Amino acid sequence: MRRASSLAALLLTFALAGWAAAAEEPSAREVRRVLKVNFKGVIGVVMSSYLSEAIAEAERGGYDAVLLEIDTPGGLVSSTREMVSAIMNSKVPVIAWVAPAGSRAASAGSFVVMASHVAAMAEGTHIGAAHPVTAGGGDIEQKEMNRKITNDLASLMRSLAETRGRNARVAEGMVYESKSFTAKEALEANLVDLVASSAESLMAALDGREVALGQDRVAFRVQDPSAVEFAEHRMSARERALEVISRPDVAYLLLIAGIYALAFEFFTPGFGVTGITGVILILAGAYGLQMLPVNYAGIALLLVGMAALLADLHFGSIILSIAGVLAMMLGGIITFRTPGGELLRQSMQALIGGVLAISLLFLLAVGAVLKTMKRPPKTGAEGLVGAVAKVMSRVDAVGGTVSCHGEIWRARLSGQGSLEEGSSARVVAVEGLTLVVEPCDKDES
Repeated sequence: MRRASSLAALLLTFALAGWAAAAEEPSAREVRRVLKVNFKGVIGVVMSSYLSEAIAEAERGGYDAVLLEIDTPGGLVSSTREMVSAIMNSKVPVIAWVAPAGSRAASAGSFVVMASHVAAMAEGTHIGAAHPVTAGGGDIEQKEMNRKITNDLASLMRSLAETRGRNARVAEGMVYESKSFTAKEALEANLVDLVASSAESLMAALDGREVALGQDRVAFRVQDPSAVEFAEHRMSARERALEVISRPDVAYLLLIAGIYALAFEFFTPGFGVTGITGVILILAGAYGLQMLPVNYAGIALLLVGMAALLADLHFGSIILSIAGVLAMMLGGIITFRTPGGELLRQSMQALIGGVLAISLLFLLAVGAVLKTMKRPPKTGAEGLVGAVAKVMSRVDAVGGTVSCHGEIWRARLSGQGSLEEGSSARVVAVEGLTLVVEPCDKDES
């Protein structure tokens, strides 16, 4: 009986050991279809939505992995946290690849790389400089607030590195000390998992690599890297529209056009289409400002330039217009900065051409309105003053009739005497339905 019990216990021990070993064995994940996401530009609400939609599409479409091709200067902390959360909770492995050569995963971009299941870089790329800064690119002035935000982001970076089995101590240095690393340095420091200069070599390097996916572990299997099918995730119409608005040159021009439209509305009576359009354009431009790090000196130049243009309408000095347009151009160039402080890349041709075109249109439109307002009235009672009328029946201080602008009016003479039928008279005033007239010279008539 004892022998039987001992044998049963031994068999149970072997069974449990075998079950534990099987549980630790990662499940194979054959990589055949990969959803590619072009992750380029400033990190903001649009990019966060774009990534979340891509992960959702990969889960619905049964893709084997999501490939993020990254080139970003960084962006908003709030959007970065949303993206990190989306990656950490993804049911599909996310591969971050800083590529092609010359690209970077700076500032907030380094968090996205560190959160990904696989972190890769192409040769000639770099990662890091994740110390928090203000919208203008400078340090946070309040020391206590700076310390709190820095410690919070450093702990997030450390947590991500530990979760993915990377060097947490070196990773937090990207936040505390703004350290940056080349692809080779990052690989040696165990900040990234591999270096690959092409998508095919990246897929080849994935073969056999194990990653944690939720509570499970999976091992990539790539039999033929050249046979892996890549499908590109494209932005929705809404995301494309928001992405366009978030471009530095477009956001700046929208802001200028909106302020011009509101200014034009003040030169015309009522509150109509121009005013409503101006409000919409300013809101759209303000949305772009929210998405982008701003240098407030550029905004100040924009306001000074517009003030100079408005002053030109009053004083009539073309020098003020030229100075105003130049100030707005310079403001557009320096308004937007990356989180590291350097200027954002933007289309100088679009910016300069847009400022010139919008400013010229504004000056012509307001000039035409002001010119019209200075003209004497052509219609109504006021429009009759100064007009030449033909006497239809004898006109004296008591009464008579005249023809003016094709209509017959009662009339009276402003002085002594009378005007005979067929003679001419000039209207000097309008009293109700009666015209007050005076004799008109033959040459003037």
